Amino acid sequence: MGDPRGFMTTPREEWPRRPVEERVRDWDEVYVPGALLPLISRQADRCMDCGIPFCHDACPLGNLIPEWNDLVSREDWRAASDRLHATNNFPEFTGRLCPAPCEAGCVLAINQPAVTIKNVECAIADRALEEGFTQPSPPDRLSGRTVAVIGSGPAGLAAAQQLTRAGHTVAVYEKDDRIGGLMRYGIPEFKMEKRHLERRIEQMRAEGTRFRTSTGVGRDVDAAGLRARYDAVVIATGATAWRELAVPGRELAGIHQAMEYLPLANRVCEGDLEASPLSAAGKHVVIVGGGDTGADCLGTAVREGAASVTQLDIYARPGTERDEDTAPWPTYPKVYRLSAAHEEAGELRTAPAADADARLFSASTLRFTGDAEGHVRALRLVEVDAGRRPVPGSERALPADLVLLALGFSGPDRRDGLVDQLGLELDPRGTIKRDAGFATNVPGVFAAGDAARGQSLIVWAIAEGRAVAAAVDRHLTGRTRLPAPIGPYDRPMRV
Repeated sequence: MGDPRGFMTTPREEWPRRPVEERVRDWDEVYVPGALLPLISRQADRCMDCGIPFCHDACPLGNLIPEWNDLVSREDWRAASDRLHATNNFPEFTGRLCPAPCEAGCVLAINQPAVTIKNVECAIADRALEEGFTQPSPPDRLSGRTVAVIGSGPAGLAAAQQLTRAGHTVAVYEKDDRIGGLMRYGIPEFKMEKRHLERRIEQMRAEGTRFRTSTGVGRDVDAAGLRARYDAVVIATGATAWRELAVPGRELAGIHQAMEYLPLANRVCEGDLEASPLSAAGKHVVIVGGGDTGADCLGTAVREGAASVTQLDIYARPGTERDEDTAPWPTYPKVYRLSAAHEEAGELRTAPAADADARLFSASTLRFTGDAEGHVRALRLVEVDAGRRPVPGSERALPADLVLLALGFSGPDRRDGLVDQLGLELDPRGTIKRDAGFATNVPGVFAAGDAARGQSLIVWAIAEGRAVAAAVDRHLTGRTRLPAPIGPYDRPMRV
């Protein structure tokens, strides 16, 4: 513990965001560059080094949070990096994108603002990369075994890096033209600049991982044939089968899935397109879905110059404090949170008839109406009560030239043929069925991440990638030295 009184004397300070009027004019990350490091040592001092670190238990990766907090408070950045990377392959990703269940489990959060664990993690990761602490770690010798990893999101990349370091020859197959999965084309640049992703890919290449882009297994390569060529296969394709909204008018032009919209904006940032074919510029935009994907659409539409933006959430507006009856500490609470995108929409006042942050809560879509050319022009909605029953007399219309559906994902997309060509069994949820060792019904084929777990968090994806790597290593060699933080449905544990 760096400062035994730190939690009593130092308030919580988060990484400051750039002014709204500045950041909505570009696609750079929303945070003030260089502003994190000066405050991080003070924040790490707030860690109480609890006898039972619930933050550690709340993290699916089992991150050694009190240990690297103490090292940061002493400004021993190299040792802090070693402790952080012992449990997390990509802390600069989670430090930017994870909703931080660890902070909900912080003991200080019982009656005070939690330690800024997520910010400390990000600072360690960035400092480690800048100082060269995270050099490639190629294996001393090769095992002679080969593994194909299908999918290059966080689960696939974590599995590939662990297996490569264990000495296996690993090839990652990605259907898109660049590596990264949803981190590449689903996460907007303003949440995580892709340079962070590129640095890790280069590290993995230097370690010996091979990448095959623009290669959809089941589409461009026969899945059964691929299985025959490798000693083991890991499926980490994510849950990309999006949920639909079956209401009248869904067939109108101008209504798109979030994952049809967001990748085009990312391609503009990559330099592939001059402008997105689905740009929100000058349009009244309505986003159906109150989660993080909807917020990503919101921030993107604001940057594209939308005339107005409204995000619909079917749930009631949560309170600002933890509800001890339904979500007691240390569980993750459902509270009102203001993301950077919501802050931007509120400041720019692009959402008439909505909350200041552009959200409409307790709102359910009834139907869409369009013009004579068959293009959507309005969304009719109704207010619902806690049981999602319509409130009489609450029906109204919102102008809508562009509607984005951000309703989540149900499991792997079967249109590419991967599931059927391998003969994989699915569970009742539509995700890939597996046993406690991540093995599917097909010998030598394993599944991890959202494809098997269902839609979840990036921190769970990385944890599953690490765990499936240990399972595959044991399958190939009879034993493993790779850490396995979790089983498919286990609570996190120390590694």
